[in-house]
Amino acid sequence: MAETQSTEPIEQTPAAEAAREAAVEAALGKLDLDAKARLLGGRTMWELHALPEIGLGSLVMSDGPIGVRGVRWTADDPSVALPSPTALAATWDQDLARRAGALLAQEARRKGVHVLLAPTVNLHRTPLGGRHFEAYSEDPYLTGVIGTGYVRGVQSGGVGTTVKHFVANDAETDRFTVDNKVPPRALRELYLAPFETIVENARPWGIMTAYNQVNGVTMTEHRDLVEGVLRGEWGFDGVNVSDWMAARSTTGDIEGGLDVAMPGPRTVYGEPLAAAVRAGEVAEERVDRAVRNVLRLAARVGVLDGADPVVAPADLPAPIDGEALAREIARRAFVLVRNENRALPLTGTGTVALTGAAARDARILGGGSATVFPAHVVSPLDGLTAALPEGALTYAVGADPSDELAPAEKGFTLRAICRDATGAVIGEGNLPTGQVQWIGDDLPEGVTHETLDSVEITGTFTPRESGEHVFGTRGPGAFTLTVDGTVRYDGVQTMGSASDPFEAFFGAPAERAKVALTAGETVEISLNHPLDRRTKAPLQGVVFSLVHLAPRRDADELIAEAVAAARAAETAVVVVATTESVESEGFDRTDLRLPGRQDDLVRAVAAANPNTVVVVNSGSPVELPWREEVAAVLLGWFPGQEGGAALADVLLGAEEPGGRLPTTWGDLASAPVTDTTPKGGELAYSEGVFIGYRAWDKAGATPSYPFGHGLGYTDWTYESMTVEGPAVTVRLRNSGGRTGREVVQVYLAPTGDPERPARLLAGFAGAVAAPGESVEVTVELPRRAFETWDEATHSWTYRTGTYEIRVGRSVTDLRLRETLVV
Repeated sequence: MAETQSTEPIEQTPAAEAAREAAVEAALGKLDLDAKARLLGGRTMWELHALPEIGLGSLVMSDGPIGVRGVRWTADDPSVALPSPTALAATWDQDLARRAGALLAQEARRKGVHVLLAPTVNLHRTPLGGRHFEAYSEDPYLTGVIGTGYVRGVQSGGVGTTVKHFVANDAETDRFTVDNKVPPRALRELYLAPFETIVENARPWGIMTAYNQVNGVTMTEHRDLVEGVLRGEWGFDGVNVSDWMAARSTTGDIEGGLDVAMPGPRTVYGEPLAAAVRAGEVAEERVDRAVRNVLRLAARVGVLDGADPVVAPADLPAPIDGEALAREIARRAFVLVRNENRALPLTGTGTVALTGAAARDARILGGGSATVFPAHVVSPLDGLTAALPEGALTYAVGADPSDELAPAEKGFTLRAICRDATGAVIGEGNLPTGQVQWIGDDLPEGVTHETLDSVEITGTFTPRESGEHVFGTRGPGAFTLTVDGTVRYDGVQTMGSASDPFEAFFGAPAERAKVALTAGETVEISLNHPLDRRTKAPLQGVVFSLVHLAPRRDADELIAEAVAAARAAETAVVVVATTESVESEGFDRTDLRLPGRQDDLVRAVAAANPNTVVVVNSGSPVELPWREEVAAVLLGWFPGQEGGAALADVLLGAEEPGGRLPTTWGDLASAPVTDTTPKGGELAYSEGVFIGYRAWDKAGATPSYPFGHGLGYTDWTYESMTVEGPAVTVRLRNSGGRTGREVVQVYLAPTGDPERPARLLAGFAGAVAAPGESVEVTVELPRRAFETWDEATHSWTYRTGTYEIRVGRSVTDLRLRETLVV
C-alpha cells in the first residue's frame, strides 16, 4: 500500500484567530515602555518575564531536537532521547517525523515547557560540519519535508517551535563572527528553501536567527532576510528569537526584526531598549511589533489570559509511548548499505561475537546543546543479550574509539555541596554524572548566586578495571582534586582564547592526575571549585566537570581478543563509533576517519570471520576503508535511548532496516565541497547550488554510498510509470520473500543546462507490500522543482523546456524514466 503524508497544519477558524488577536491588542495596550522592553529580553537562561498585570505567564523554552531537556541541564531530570535528526531524515517519512514531534510536545508539557528550540534545518553543505547530526540532510527538499512533519507534530501538542538557525549556519568554525558569502541563487534555492517550505506548510510559531553573518550583515540584524523575505514574502507571523547570545546590538537587532534577545538577564533589550526609544534611536512602534509577536505566541500556547490556546486541553493528542516510538524510529532509520550474500538478517540460532567499546557504552546522541539525559539506555550489548539465546553471545572491547576524559559516570556516586564565603553548607544537589551545569536560577534549593562561594563535587568511585585511572577537570577557575585521601591537583584553569562563549560547556577537558586503583575497591573522591567573582561570565551560572578516563589496555592485545572471539563464532558484529570530540557543537571536523584503532579492528575481525557485520554509530558520514572486506554494513546514526533494542530487531530480522541515506557518504579526498574555515573572516560558498549529490554529479566523482541508497530484506521490481501533468504514478512489485517498505524516489533532470544540477530530488513516497504484491504510489511534483532564482530580476523563474523524470531507489539507481516537456 502507498503511504499517506502528514495531515495539514492546525487549522483555526477566523473567529478563533480574531479573538486571539483581540486579546493580544488588549494586553499590548496596557503595557508601558519599560514593561514592553523587559518582555523582549530573557528573564533567565530559558524564560521570558511574566507580566501579571496583563495576565501573561512566563514563556519557557527548552533545547531539542531529540528530546526536551527542560530548564535544568542535568541527568537528574531525565528526558526521552529519540534518534538524531539525521536518523529521522533517514526514514524518509514525514508522518513519522510528525509523530516524533507530537511525542516531544508531550514531553514539553510534562516539563512545563512552552517552546521547543528546534528543528535544525541547516544543510550538510560539506561532510565536515561538526553539528550535522543535529540537521537533517544535504538536500533542501528532503529537509523541508521532514522539518514540516516535525513542526506539525510539536504544534499539534500545543507547543511552539523555533525553526533554526536562520540562515546559512552550516558549519561551526568561527560561528559567532563568520561572514558567509552566499550567492543569491544558492541562498534561495538551497539554504532558505527548507525554511520557506516549513513556513508555508507548517506555519511555525517561531524562528531562531543564527550567530553568523550572511553577505555582510549579522543575522539578528538582517532586515532584508527577516523583514523582507521571512515576514514579507512568506507571511511568517511568529516570534523571531535570537540564538543564545547572538544579539549584540540594541538598535541593530530591533530594527532588523529580532523580537526576543536570549538569554537573560543580561541582554541588549530590556533597559537598553527602553533607553534607546527615549533617546529617539528606536521608534516605539518597532518595540510594539516585537511585543505583539511575543504576545501572539503566548496566546497560542495558552499563557495569556483571555485568549484560548490553539490546542485546547481536550484536543491534545492521545498519550504516546516514548520508548516504543524511540525504538521504532531507530530501526526505521538504520540504513543497510551493504549486504553480501544476504548476510543479514541473522538466523538467531548461531553464535555471535560482539565487539567494540560502543557496543557496551552506547553513543546515543551528539555533543552540545542537543544533549538530553534519558532515564535509561539500551546498548547494543544489552539489546543482543536480551534477544539471543543464553550462551549465544560473547563480548570483547576490541578497540576503544576514545582516549579522552569524559564526565565521571560509570562507578561514581556523586553529589554537589554548596558553601557560602564562611564555608557553611547552604545546599546540596544530586549529581548522576560529574557535570555541574547550573544556569540562571537552576541552583539547588536554598542556594543563590549571591550567597554561593564554592561548590564541591564529592562522593565515591568504584572502578570497573584495575590500573591507572586518569582524573581531570573541565571549565575555567580554581580546582582542588582529592582522590583516595590525597590531594592530586591544586591549581587554576584559565579560559582559552576561543571566541565561542560556550567553551566552558563544550571545551576540552584537562588532565590533572593519574591514580593506580583496583577493580571493585571503592575510594573517596572530591573536586572543590571556589567561584571567581572577579570575572564577569557571559552567562550567569556555575559550569564545570569532574572528568575521568579508565585505564587503557594495549590496543593490539584488545584486537587479538576480539579476533579470537570472532574466529570461534558463526557471525562477528563490530560496532564502531565517533566520539564527542569528533561530532559536537562548537567545532567542525578535520577529517572523516573513525577515531582510535577501530579501522584496524574491523579489518582484523573480517580477516578472521567472513561473516562480519559492521554497525556504524555516527551522526554523519565517516570513511569506511574496509567496506568491501566485510559481509554487511549497517549505518545506525546516533540511535537514541532504545538503539540497542532496535539493533537487535533489525539484525535478527524481526524488522527490516528501513532507512535511506539523507546525505552522501564518501571519502574526504573525493568530496567536492569541504571548506569550513573562513579566510579573513569570510567563508565563500563558491560552489553555488552544487552541494551534496549535486556536487558529486558535477565533479563526476563516485561516493562510497550515494544519496538515497539503502537496502532492505526483500527485493523490488519497478514495473511502470506514468506522468500526467505534475503527477508521477509509479507501479512496483515486491519481488522478494518477505513484506517490506520501499522509498520510491523521483528525480528531475533538466536537459541541456549546465548551470543547473544534473538531477534533483523532486518528490518521494513510501510503499509497503507483501511478497508478490504490486502497489502504486503517486508523487506530485512541486512547481518549485521547475523554477530557479533569477539574480537579475530578483524573482523566481519557471523554466520551460524538456525534462527527464527519473524514478528509482537512489540518485544513482534509477529504474524508470519518462520525458516531460513544460
